[in-house]
Formats: sequence, C-alpha cells, structure tokens
Amino acid sequence: MEKARRERNGRPSTLVVRAAPGQKSRALLRFGALTVPAAIGRSGRTVIKREGDGATPIAFMRLLYGFRRGERNGHLPTALPIKRIRSDMLWCDQPENPNYNRLVKAPFKPSHEEMRRKDGLYDICLVLDWNVTKRARNCGSAIFFHLIRPGYEPTAGCVAVSARDMRRILPHLRKGTVVRVL
Repeated sequence: MEKARRERNGRPSTLVVRAAPGQKSRALLRFGALTVPAAIGRSGRTVIKREGDGATPIAFMRLLYGFRRGERNGHLPTALPIKRIRSDMLWCDQPENPNYNRLVKAPFKPSHEEMRRKDGLYDICLVLDWNVTKRARNCGSAIFFHLIRPGYEPTAGCVAVSARDMRRILPHLRKGTVVRVL
C-alpha cells in the first residue's frame, strides 16, 4: 500500500492530515518523514461539507494549482502551476452564482473572497480539488492549502501551515499530489 502512494522518484505523493488529539481545529500534516502542525476548520472535520459550515472536508483532494503574492514571494520552487496574485483576483463563494467556487475578476458583486488578502494567509495558496472540477451548489468553496494565522488559529475549512513548513513541502508538490484529510 505504501509503495502505491509513492511517485516514481520515490517521494511521497500524499499529504496526510490527521486531527490533533483533543483539538478539533488543529491537525498534524504528514508528508513522508516530515510531520508538521497545521490548522483546520473552526468546526473541525466533516464528511458532509456545506457552504459556510467552517469544517474541513474529510476527503482525498488533489492539488490543482496555486497562487503566490508576488511582492512577498518570488519564484517558488515547485512543479505545481503557480499564478501570481493580482489585485483584481477574487474567489466566488455564493452558491447561487454560476461562478460558484471559481476564480473571478473584480468588480464582482456576489459574495467572494479576495485572493490578495491583507493578512497574508494567501501569500502562498494552493487550490484543492474540493467541489472544483465537479461542482455542486452549497457543497463548499475555496478549500485551499494556505498559510496559518499566528497561534494556528482555525481556518474557515482549509488546511493551513506555517510559511516555513510550506516552503519545505512545496518543492515536492505537483499537480495531482493528494491531500488526504482523515
């Protein structure tokens, strides 16, 4: 089984996220021999993800691509496709909109998240294939793998790690790498 989880180069192809004992919004992320602390949704984990529930989906999610804040991050050493965040980039989180769970461009009136956040959480932001390639209304949007808030504060349903740990993991990631939340 472990052999099946490895790519041809011998590197692990799955990031495993497990809830930290006794803390519903904290987790441990394991990638090969590396284990690092992570933050997950304020409501913990769920098998039935709904828009706005604050939970991280228990699922296998593939990495699709990522974003970087250009003035704060130069070139990132990864095989994962990375786009530079522009000030007009937004992510639609309104289930009734045809652009639900998609990158959109400002100006955009329906509910959305700004990709160029002032708090730096999305300075490195990787898009997980949760409700992206096969969308369903109200099943959750903007489930990302991004940077943490100080003190590992909970996310709105994403997986988050420190900038240092993200930079340690990035060189091993590529499109299709699996993030498995248990």
